[in-house]
Amino acid sequence: MLEIKNVTKKFGSFTAVNNLNLHVKSGDFFGFLGQNGAGKTTTIKMISGLYNSTSGSILINGYDIYKEPIKAKSLIGYIPDQPFIYEKLTGREFLFFSGGLYSIEKKTLKKIIDEIIEKLEIGDWVDKRTEEYSQGMKQRITIASALLHDPKLLVVDEPMVGLDPQSALIVKNVLKEKANNGAAVFMSTHSLNVAEEICTRIGIIKDGNMIFSDKTEVLETIKGSDHHNLESLFLHLTK
Repeated sequence: MLEIKNVTKKFGSFTAVNNLNLHVKSGDFFGFLGQNGAGKTTTIKMISGLYNSTSGSILINGYDIYKEPIKAKSLIGYIPDQPFIYEKLTGREFLFFSGGLYSIEKKTLKKIIDEIIEKLEIGDWVDKRTEEYSQGMKQRITIASALLHDPKLLVVDEPMVGLDPQSALIVKNVLKEKANNGAAVFMSTHSLNVAEEICTRIGIIKDGNMIFSDKTEVLETIKGSDHHNLESLFLHLTK
């Protein structure tokens, strides 16, 4: 579903991402880990088409994100680290606006919105202006808008930032369900316990270079007595 081939991104003389290669298949829940400034957000912005790479290619189900952007982006649901919504709209109005961008027929869109509202437990808040929302509710509406067109690749940047435990649980369950239903989920996070709990594969990037990428269960075989959890292994690899 997602293929990153020899991708490098430079800003002037600074190399933010260096010769990155990665393949995320349908049904994978890929956790992308790294310290601040390691290249996580730059990678996500290249995958979603917000940045052009300096070299290399990124394919979404075979479509090059730079050469065939409309086809590639139609398969992506992007959830940024900070929710961006029009605060003078109600949640429902924002979802209808978002669905219209994908040319979803209005009757079909109404049904999809009702289902997603229930799944994300948005409730009566959906008919209030989003300027009244908490951080967690804004994040739920953002996730809802990313799911409207049933994306085959979900790209998620720090989804748990500012969420209370209830909102975090709802978000985790929705993301896991998406992967279980066959979509590929690519999630950047600083929450190592969340990554270890819900991801099927883990990648660790350091100074723009991928230093680890494998199935989550492989971590158990390499932790050893000195690395009893993902946190200690992560700190060891990135020190």
